[in-house]
Amino acid sequence: MKNTTLLFLIKKDSDKVSDVLLAMKKIGFGVGRYNGVGGKVKEGETIEEAAARETKEEIGVDVDVKNIVKMGEIEFRFEDKVEWNQMVHIYTTEVWNGEPVESEEMKPYWYKVEDIPYDRMWEDDKYWLPKVLNGEYVKGYCVFDSNQKMIEHSL
Repeated sequence: MKNTTLLFLIKKDSDKVSDVLLAMKKIGFGVGRYNGVGGKVKEGETIEEAAARETKEEIGVDVDVKNIVKMGEIEFRFEDKVEWNQMVHIYTTEVWNGEPVESEEMKPYWYKVEDIPYDRMWEDDKYWLPKVLNGEYVKGYCVFDSNQKMIEHSL
């Protein structure tokens, strides 16, 4: 099972997350859905280095690995596409350099936490993302059927 990353840029107000950066996937796996930025870990790099690299590639923002906080691990399994199976390592950061910009792959948007468009995201996100944004560590798994509908999960 491959390791992948998701990183969420966050802004806080009085120690509580008020805003989160989500990006609309424009091509490839997950096209048409909002999510954090991230992707596959390349040979020779740490998971944290992959999160930082993918953030730069996808939204043009520089993130130092010392400023990212691991918030969870979720195993995603797909019944009919085992090549999609992955262990996703979830991170947040409050510190970055640059302004998020659109790339060929992703179009970033800032959302107030109460306005997150869960209906335009993977079905599982509504279960674990609020916990992450509330400062909770998440660990679990999600199983999807051939229509990319979640049929089982545990957090």
